Amino acid sequence: MNDILVSVILGIVEGVTEFLPISSTGHLIIVGHFLKFTGQKANAFEIFIQLGAILAVLGYFRQRILGLIQSLFGKPTPEGVSKDTALRFTMGIGIAFIPSAFLGLVFHDSIEDRLFTPNVVAIALIVGGIAILIIERFCKNPKTLVMEQIGLQKSFWIGVAQCFSLIPGMSRSASTIMGGLIMGLNREAAAEFSFFLAIPTMFAATLYSLLKILPSLCSADAIIFGIGFIVSFIVAWLVIAGFMAFIKRHSFIVFGWYRIILGLIILISK
Repeated sequence: MNDILVSVILGIVEGVTEFLPISSTGHLIIVGHFLKFTGQKANAFEIFIQLGAILAVLGYFRQRILGLIQSLFGKPTPEGVSKDTALRFTMGIGIAFIPSAFLGLVFHDSIEDRLFTPNVVAIALIVGGIAILIIERFCKNPKTLVMEQIGLQKSFWIGVAQCFSLIPGMSRSASTIMGGLIMGLNREAAAEFSFFLAIPTMFAATLYSLLKILPSLCSADAIIFGIGFIVSFIVAWLVIAGFMAFIKRHSFIVFGWYRIILGLIILISK
């Protein structure tokens, strides 16, 4: 298949799946195998399209991020977030980042070598889908309705939940959002916290991976990598906007069933 078309397809896949609780890594592995786009070049390409997706978060939440920065310096903002609240929230993001960052640094190569297979993705999709259905069934009385009000202890446990996302197919967003629901956040606050936690998590993972593969890149890759980056950025921005509107009126149950059905299809088709 033409490399540019592959770049567009995978950019769309990354943009659609990165922030939905359905696992972007799992979908990229599955689609990459189907398109026969695997190996070191494919791994490098995924790094660039993930960077496009995370920059979409910065773009979409730019006013919220700017407000937090202003609050940290004691400047008034339309949201009315105090300096202490902004400081606690920023510390919470840092605390939540640490568990998966540590495990990822220690076990990244082993996980990539042993777990990046369609079978592992399928099982993780099913397990994660069942978890979503169970959590949606029992976590119905949220106590934290605003992202900035999340305490340090809750932030830490959401960070622990994020560690499950190291398994391809589990999904970083699903792990953190479901962790947020268990910690008493409502759906919107849990999703927003997941997006903000994605910023240091994905930047760190991208930088780590980029440093490893940088020597193998060449100028011939620039066009397809650039196209994938742009497509991922645009699609991710649109998906974030649609997702935030969706969860104001609906639960995550549809994503749980989607994961289960997709996982079963993958297993049956093997």
